[in-house]
Amino acid sequence: MSDQKSLKKRIQAGESIRVVRVPIDATRSHLEDILSRGACDLFFVDCQHGPFNEIELLRLCNTAEELGVPVEVRIKHPRQAYLLGNYLDLGPLSLMVPLVEDEETVIEAINSFYFPPLGKRSWGAVGYKLTEGRGRLEYAEWWNNNGILCFQFESVKAIVNARQLVKTGVDWISFGPNDLEFDLEMHSHSPFKTVDECKEYVVEQLKETQVCIH
Repeated sequence: MSDQKSLKKRIQAGESIRVVRVPIDATRSHLEDILSRGACDLFFVDCQHGPFNEIELLRLCNTAEELGVPVEVRIKHPRQAYLLGNYLDLGPLSLMVPLVEDEETVIEAINSFYFPPLGKRSWGAVGYKLTEGRGRLEYAEWWNNNGILCFQFESVKAIVNARQLVKTGVDWISFGPNDLEFDLEMHSHSPFKTVDECKEYVVEQLKETQVCIH
């Protein structure tokens, strides 16, 4: 199993990581069965298109942490960017914000995701790996160097503005191909005709950054 403390750096370096989707109510035996079949870097929970329950997420994150694998959560909507800190208090290491296309969302997400001085996340003395005895300042520094923030680009607007949307603190860009295709179909005069063309443009725009593009 990979060293989770280096997962953010592995992602920034473009290394391949294994992400396995699990339901929010996955049992310990379910997670153990997944791990018995091979290495896993992240358990992925989709709350955008699935149920969300804070108690279930807290239980899942605690169990996954005991097994040595962190959790990534896709939140419900970009308007919830201000709630990232609240999600993180439940124990995930990584959060994915879907449908990102505005700078305001990006700034809100970064501020809510990171502790000062990088962001404005509120200290609640809860979160992933906090049980390892770190104090407030030590944990804040650790989190800012290890928490993983992911955005999904799913519109022509997001693709065109990719370089402005990716700011310090963004680790990973993913694409929502189906929603992106909807948007391409509605914008027939856009400079892009296919999802692949959109991806190629984003790769070119972000080639000088440490952001992973998947």
